[in-house]
Amino acid sequence: MDSLLPKEEKRGFNKTFLVAILIAIVIIAGVILLLSRKPPVDEQAANLVASALHEDSQDFAELSKDIIIATDDRTVQSPTGLGTISMYIYGKIRNKGKKTIDILEINVAVVTQFKQVLKEKNILVVPVQQPTLAPDQSIPVTLALEGFSKDDDRANIRWKVTAIRATQ
Repeated sequence: MDSLLPKEEKRGFNKTFLVAILIAIVIIAGVILLLSRKPPVDEQAANLVASALHEDSQDFAELSKDIIIATDDRTVQSPTGLGTISMYIYGKIRNKGKKTIDILEINVAVVTQFKQVLKEKNILVVPVQQPTLAPDQSIPVTLALEGFSKDDDRANIRWKVTAIRATQ
């Protein structure tokens, strides 16, 4: 009669499963450690811009005159739920020079009729949006500026190169 009933077997601890879990934990901890040692994106961008030419350097004027920036007709002003206005600005940057641009930072400002700056923003275009800007190449630029009031005189958009570095 005992042979008809199934025997209860003691289930042992699966050592393979435990080893796999431990290996996975070590791998995840290693990835987290590697990612935490990498500097933040803002710090990386600041280091790039620091290595570029700025307005006070001699070669800056020569390089920046070859950069053409134009505002696109698709620029939009949109009211927000908080009663402010956001502007979505579209533009196009073209390198008409003979050198490849590997760092390009621009300043975009919304100005009044009297050339007073209402809001402005610096953005690193190259290498963030595109690794380089070759001669006779264009790239589109899009950004948002928020916090305008209805009474603000948003007469014009001003583009300006603030940092640039080129290679042959």
